[in-house]
Amino acid sequence: MGNTLQRSQSYPQEIRAMVALAGPVVITQLAHISLGFVDTVMVGRLGSDFLAGVALGNTMFYTATIFCMGIVMAVGPMVSQAFGAGHDDPIGRSVRQGMWLAAALTIPAFLFLWNAAPILRMLGQSAPTIELSAAYLRAISWGIFPFLGFSALRGFNEAVSNPRPVTVIALFGVVMNVGANYVLMFGKLGFPAMGLVGTGWASSFVFWFIFLGLILYSAVKRSFSRYGIFSKLGRPDPHYFKELFRIGWPIGASMGVEMSLFMIAVMMMGWIGTAQLAAHQVAIQCAAFTFMVPLGIGMASSVRVGQAVGANDRDGIVRSGVVGIGLSVAFMTAAAVLFWTAPRFVISLYLDLGSTDNAPVIEIAVSLLGIAAVFQVFDGIQVSAMGALRGLKDTRTPMMLAMVAYWPVGLTAAFGLAFVLNLGEVGLWWGLVSGLGCASILLTIRFFRQTAPDKFGPAIVLPDD
Repeated sequence: MGNTLQRSQSYPQEIRAMVALAGPVVITQLAHISLGFVDTVMVGRLGSDFLAGVALGNTMFYTATIFCMGIVMAVGPMVSQAFGAGHDDPIGRSVRQGMWLAAALTIPAFLFLWNAAPILRMLGQSAPTIELSAAYLRAISWGIFPFLGFSALRGFNEAVSNPRPVTVIALFGVVMNVGANYVLMFGKLGFPAMGLVGTGWASSFVFWFIFLGLILYSAVKRSFSRYGIFSKLGRPDPHYFKELFRIGWPIGASMGVEMSLFMIAVMMMGWIGTAQLAAHQVAIQCAAFTFMVPLGIGMASSVRVGQAVGANDRDGIVRSGVVGIGLSVAFMTAAAVLFWTAPRFVISLYLDLGSTDNAPVIEIAVSLLGIAAVFQVFDGIQVSAMGALRGLKDTRTPMMLAMVAYWPVGLTAAFGLAFVLNLGEVGLWWGLVSGLGCASILLTIRFFRQTAPDKFGPAIVLPDD
């Protein structure tokens, strides 16, 4: 039984379709980052030592899972191309193997987090912070599998243009996280007060809740029954398993490379000074929040491009990629104008502008937000272009392009401008801009080259047997 897929025939139609798909995806992304924000705010009531513990613990958790999540994200382009082609069996097989892949990746990630204390000692962290972080990580590590499994099922739902239930479940997870934190951190409803460890257990509980919720929804939705996702769970399928890993590992590596750029930037900013580091954190948090919109658009673009590939619609592929990049540029330009014209208003969301103690940090943050105005536009282009390329199942070359842009270009420029030319924090941020600018140009060129008439051929969908 084939799928009924309505492709857009014009740019206005594609814009409407992209916005309808991207809206819930963006909200889901905001819900995910809200989990960490809620944890940070609530743990802050326990004291600065506990806040340092959760900050370090969250960094370790996402460092361990970001690569794994990227691999599992291969479910999206696999399903979207099969959906566009009207082939049901490859959809079910891709999702099932995505779940097996999530289970396999859980093992090394779990072992890494369970034994994080020696690594933290090697990184020179203080003994009290290590003790708190290690206890937190052992609790949250039980949530790795549902975290990755949710990503696989989310990729499936979004790839068949059904993102809203994922968003609803993710929002329920945010509300539940607040309640679970309150009960387990502070010892309510008969539970002992577990402090920071309670936050880790709360996160694991929420990950299981949203995962099981999405399993239940996907199992009972009548139109999904033809995919046989759960009725044919069976054993790992080496053919599909290898294809998922082939597509997915460069996605995970690309995400890790980008994450490393910003992690090293934090380290270098710390070399410059404490006020500069604090200002950097404020500015980067502002940029990270607005980044969720083009990130969601990039995910939607991956789906729309993949569906067009499955439908053997070259014009649709180009239209989806162009619209995704255009929408990201439009939003990030608006964010850039806000950062440029009202930086103190934005900073006031994080710092008390009336405090004299905050004055040095505020002035530095204002200058960084001015650079972030340029930073935002390039960041929007590169993430939406990367998403469009994932829809083509083109992941390895974009990974290499990202590595060139972020490391030899971005990090070298950041270090040279900040420390060789003595431009300090401003130079470091212009270095980040150069890396993102380079990535945006290379990835956009790659997309148009891959969709040129001489490159385009019939969609490749894995066989049913």
